[in-house]
Amino acid sequence: RLSSDYHVLVLAAPAIAATAEPGQFVMVRTSTGSDPLLRRPFSVFEILRQRDGSPYALSLLIKRVGPGSTRLCDAAVGDQYACLGPLGKPFEVVSPPSDAWIVAGGVGLAPFATLAESRQKRGTTTGLFYGGRSERDLFYREWFVSRGVRLELATEDGSAGVPGRVTTPLGLALDSAPRDRHVMIYACGPEPMLKAVAGLAQTHHRPSQVSTERI
Repeated sequence: RLSSDYHVLVLAAPAIAATAEPGQFVMVRTSTGSDPLLRRPFSVFEILRQRDGSPYALSLLIKRVGPGSTRLCDAAVGDQYACLGPLGKPFEVVSPPSDAWIVAGGVGLAPFATLAESRQKRGTTTGLFYGGRSERDLFYREWFVSRGVRLELATEDGSAGVPGRVTTPLGLALDSAPRDRHVMIYACGPEPMLKAVAGLAQTHHRPSQVSTERI
């Protein structure tokens, strides 16, 4: 439990954890009945490993929204859920000399823990542009810092980082970045944010990859 609305759910799904790549997702059936009828998509957040490095579980970063996500937020140890995955096209992970710039809005942080770990193994310089309505919506900051990720924060109420949307510090960074600096931009969040990030990337002639979700 991160807050009343945000939770991290760990699922003992070693087969999925062993094959999931950064940016992929799973489809979870949140009920054994017909309400809700359809599975719900969730990005793979963390891959949890044994001491020998073998994966034994994965986690999901969940925001309480409707009946399905509420059931998952209220899950108890031992509950079982049908989980299908990994699904979707994974991110293309860049290596030096390219930098990785991650842009996350709220729960859009979810696909980037695995990406941060993957780029850490490659030694890729990484920055996280992380935005939310307030500081209370910004989680796992220390986790990313401990893995060598530079943080740039933005909040709509000005309680942390730059006041405004996350595209504000991203735009400033793109304006000041040398033209010969290789940068790959990754983004996940609300669709208007993804459109804005892709537009900024195109304006500055930078490649971008966005993680989209529409049920």
